[in-house]
Amino acid sequence: MKVIEKVNQMREELEKELASATSSKEVSEIRVKYLGKKGLVTELTANMKELSPEEKREVGSLSNQAKEEFSKKMEEEEKRWKEKELYQKLTSEKIDVTLPAFEMVQGSPHILEKLTEELEELLMSMGYDVVEGPEVEKDLYNFELLNLPKGHPARDAQDTFYTKGEELLLRSQTSPVQIRTMLQNEEKTPIRMICPGKTYRRDDDDATHSHQFTQMEGLLIDKNISLADLKGTFDIIAKKLFGSARQTRFRPSFYPFTEPSVELDISCFNCDGKGCPICKGTGWITVGGAGMVHYKVLENGGYDPKEWTGFAFGFGMERLAMLKYNVTDVRTFYTNDLRVVKPFDRKEVE
Repeated sequence: MKVIEKVNQMREELEKELASATSSKEVSEIRVKYLGKKGLVTELTANMKELSPEEKREVGSLSNQAKEEFSKKMEEEEKRWKEKELYQKLTSEKIDVTLPAFEMVQGSPHILEKLTEELEELLMSMGYDVVEGPEVEKDLYNFELLNLPKGHPARDAQDTFYTKGEELLLRSQTSPVQIRTMLQNEEKTPIRMICPGKTYRRDDDDATHSHQFTQMEGLLIDKNISLADLKGTFDIIAKKLFGSARQTRFRPSFYPFTEPSVELDISCFNCDGKGCPICKGTGWITVGGAGMVHYKVLENGGYDPKEWTGFAFGFGMERLAMLKYNVTDVRTFYTNDLRVVKPFDRKEVE
């Protein structure tokens, strides 16, 4: 049989086989049968050595034409079948999006963490550094260098947890970080720092007290610093936390490490200063304590009080959070009830 007759016969058989194919897999098998290494088209050139040059040209030409023609037909047929199979698969495996989905529990920041980060960002924008220190502290840093020597009556008010005699204790305030920062600053350059962290005192656990609580204290040391600088800083903090309508005031107080010392008050956000149960009828709410750094503390930190001045301030983060978010029980911050943090899984409107 001549080569051209073989090609015509293969063409007819190929048409029949493709017409009877029922899947892309069968089309692929037909491709191997005709165009594979041992396929029918390849067999056309099996005896090329025995042919004359003219016959070789004829057989080679017909073989190439058949290979190109058959390959094109099978590609088209294979594509058609794959599209059909994909459509069938999408139709049979479609998802009913109207079915109820599983609820995905989304986390949110802890209230105290959220408020602490908010204050940190504000004060860092004002040039303050965030500094940390040990929670197990020496009496030297927690009391003595802060102008609370042994026997000072103010020590009794702090009800401290001692861990080793009277030398080691769980810090009752974050102020030790301030004196450590002053001592570590060997060049005695200006300081702007805040120190957020846990503190511990022997308080009974009730709605307003906890043996563990969070503080954030700040310290600024420079030249020609006055109470006016402290007042300006407090104004910014109060308005950031409680709204631009808040007014602030200083009220005389006493702290061993500052002189003069003041209570930090804001106008009541509930009654706007008119008087209500929240502010106990005064129109003002105390949110923290502050004052000018005592000259003895400056000396203990290696700063000459004749050349340097500064102010320090401190907030109880639980108290700020209770006021800001209307929390009535401080123990709420230390429970595992996710309903407490659920309202804070979204950005606040400023």
